Amino acid sequence: FFYFGRRRTWPAGPGLVRGGGGPRSRRMARHHPDLVFCRKMAGVSIGRLCARCDGKCVHCDSYVRPAVKVRICDECNYGSGANRCVICSATGVSDAYYCKSCVMLENDRLGCPKIINVGQARSDLYYARKQYGMSGGGGASIGTAK
Repeated sequence: FFYFGRRRTWPAGPGLVRGGGGPRSRRMARHHPDLVFCRKMAGVSIGRLCARCDGKCVHCDSYVRPAVKVRICDECNYGSGANRCVICSATGVSDAYYCKSCVMLENDRLGCPKIINVGQARSDLYYARKQYGMSGGGGASIGTAK
């Protein structure tokens, strides 16, 4: 219908009114800034995710609308890296997908999305355990200093 008066205010809903949850107001969780993607040319290998990361989009960490399977380069899928999680390198149990919004933004064409470094937090934890003589179990006790 045509309405020639003041602009009609629609009922609140996603994307209908300003700040109502439309695509511009959506905030997605991103990887930590110290994690580095491989970004080499993707091959024919399908990326995998572990049980802990299952359902995440590899690029933006969202859990909604998986659309396209992740392809990783041949170097990331070679040897001990085969069938490993693309995000945390644990044993992979399911295929990895990009979400619909990352496909629309063409983030699936940026190259291999495998994370190739462990990140600052994990390496700090390793050296803290090494310094205080803690075991890999991660128990509540601090242990003895050496």
